[in-house]
Amino acid sequence: MNYRRLGKTGLMVSEIGFGAEWMERHTTGECRAVLERAEELGINILDCWMSNPEVRTSLGLALTGRRERWHIQGHIGSTWQDGQYVRTRDVDLCRAAFEDLLARLQTDYIDLGMIHFVDTQADWDGAMGGPFLDYVKQLKAQGTIRHIGMSTHNPAMAKKAVECGLVEMILFSVNPAFDMHPATDDLDAYFDWETYQEHLGGIDPQRAQLYKLCEQHDVGITVMKPYAGGRLLDAERSPFGVALTPVQCLHYCLTRPGVASVLAGYDTPGHVEQAVAYETATDDERDYAGVLARAPRHTFGQGECTYCGHCKPCPVNIDIAMVNKYYDLASMQPDVPAAVAAHYLALEHHADECIGCKACEGRCPFGVEIARRMEQAARLFHP
Repeated sequence: MNYRRLGKTGLMVSEIGFGAEWMERHTTGECRAVLERAEELGINILDCWMSNPEVRTSLGLALTGRRERWHIQGHIGSTWQDGQYVRTRDVDLCRAAFEDLLARLQTDYIDLGMIHFVDTQADWDGAMGGPFLDYVKQLKAQGTIRHIGMSTHNPAMAKKAVECGLVEMILFSVNPAFDMHPATDDLDAYFDWETYQEHLGGIDPQRAQLYKLCEQHDVGITVMKPYAGGRLLDAERSPFGVALTPVQCLHYCLTRPGVASVLAGYDTPGHVEQAVAYETATDDERDYAGVLARAPRHTFGQGECTYCGHCKPCPVNIDIAMVNKYYDLASMQPDVPAAVAAHYLALEHHADECIGCKACEGRCPFGVEIARRMEQAARLFHP
């Protein structure tokens, strides 16, 4: 298992994580079997947004004796009222729900205290000021939560979180279908494939900018919905008209700037193994770009570098995807940030070594003018 630094939290998290939502429909024994297999395979980050008491108890029992091996995302604002989930900013209700989470998980702290589900401006206004935010800050001051995070599906709200200075990481929905959809506060729209017909022209610029902004501000991303609820794994339900594999979906997420861990959902230990197979997958098995480029219903990412690595090998061994990534990050600013320049210069080979052969361009699924971008990067980093 590979581990990545989760932004300014400093936590080293497994790049394949555990989104525990599906455990709501399983027995305590089944929950333990999935969690134990995940731990055996090196997974060390778990998200529990669910307020259902039964699943919290099952997870707590499964974590008995192994709590310190896990980084837990626990949500503030997810409550259980009259037998159902209710999102709220009422501090008394939030406090009771969060204390219930601690008790049922048999722990006295949560690694990542998540401001739960901020998708609209009204959500932002309710969560990021007043008594609710005071409560979150109090939990952090007490050490009950170690870091403050936020969950959202809306890139506009995620951008506000990144720039506010308080939020250290975000839980964000990432997959190649969602990434084409402009910002909206209607989550259902992301699953309405008919709306995608007008958005099949490439990655939405606001979402592409968000990933770069996260890396620039050192705000780590953990990913939810990497398979779009399983729809991307089924050609008949995919907006592209072609099925991706779990490994391809995971690779797409893990090549976005800022992403540290993808929290896939599992029903069985076998599903865990299916996701962790990513760690030993070949380049061909990880190749989402070739599949999407041949899909019957899209022009995904045309002209844009998606950092997929299809351009390899370079005859002078330039890591083209990484050069493009650092160029995109640096070009967002009036001056090249020192940290980005340092990362770029640490690469073994640089853009100014490009010989202009354009062999890479013939391999790029999305028609990126790579040689021209290498010239632009060379001017930027080697003035």
